[in-house]
Amino acid sequence: MAKETEETINIHDIPIRHFPDRSARWLLSDTENVRALLEMLAADVVKYLDFSQIEQINTSFIDDDFGEREADIAFRVPFRNGWETDELIIYILIEHQSTVDPTMAFRVLSYMVKIWDSQRREWASDQRPKSEWRFSPILPIVYYTGEQSWQTPLTLDVVMDLPDVLRRFVPVFDTLFLGVKETDAETLTKGGHLFGWLLTVLQKENAGKEEIRGTLIEAMSHINALDEAQRHEWERAICYLHALIQHRRPAEEREDWTTFFVEHTSQGKELDIMRTIADMHYEEGIEQGIEQGIEQGIEQGIEQGREEGRQEGERKGTIESILTLLGCRFHPDAVQALKPTIETIDDLSRLKELLLAVPYAQSVEAFTKTLYE
Repeated sequence: MAKETEETINIHDIPIRHFPDRSARWLLSDTENVRALLEMLAADVVKYLDFSQIEQINTSFIDDDFGEREADIAFRVPFRNGWETDELIIYILIEHQSTVDPTMAFRVLSYMVKIWDSQRREWASDQRPKSEWRFSPILPIVYYTGEQSWQTPLTLDVVMDLPDVLRRFVPVFDTLFLGVKETDAETLTKGGHLFGWLLTVLQKENAGKEEIRGTLIEAMSHINALDEAQRHEWERAICYLHALIQHRRPAEEREDWTTFFVEHTSQGKELDIMRTIADMHYEEGIEQGIEQGIEQGIEQGIEQGREEGRQEGERKGTIESILTLLGCRFHPDAVQALKPTIETIDDLSRLKELLLAVPYAQSVEAFTKTLYE
């Protein structure tokens, strides 16, 4: 099993306009998805790599000249025994802008040079003899989720007025490219990996409701086929699809999509439990409200009681949903310690925000930080 890079993306910190970048980064922080991406684009390379030892590397130094970009991600993966070089660096540039960037090849080359320069500085700092310097090969990938068809070549001569006699002086390198929106579903899913099925849904994010529903049903059938040993992959897939729908579909559809996920999540018994508990408390709250209204002896009291009961029932149901989902992911003792604090929250909208944050919390500590924000 590949090493997994832990990265917390708090849903409260992702404005809708930032979702494409941040969600793609979150999705590709799962190294199994990186492998699936590479199998789509360069299957001949995958067989030489030892993905059991893949690790994410820091790329914060890459963007200091180009402004902050949160959607560039890189990994170091060793070659299998018998190769001349020790490791490969996989660099993924995530691009979601609707307009095609003709300077993309220059951006990619600039980032590659920065990676190599960071290696050079490390060797110089360690006083390693230059005769021992060996730069790691870099495999660059452009992961494009924009709507516009990308026809511009990923070459430097695109941004040059270049006479033929000078072409031999221009750096030439290959860049792998995945245009998510224009790649056919068969290509995305040919490896049978969940990553491809998730991308088929991303393709349809702006499609009609029935069209994306059909794609979701197909994707969910493959997700739900995972066994308990693949619980982590199942959970990440569900989290991604849920977040995608919540952020990218119209607000008036959200209630229908919530019902959809409950009905089509065969492994997600906690989702059925969440709905059942919420419904139970909803009905309990209404009954309590009606009783309070009757005791007041006036019709207004009954109606007020219904509304208060509905709100209190929904509040209780949301709290129980949070605790149930946390309990499915983390140690019960740690979750129990949070229960008194969560139960004191009266603001229903805040509780709903916390419920949406649970799938993105990589630890109890991370959720606790969100809780006290």
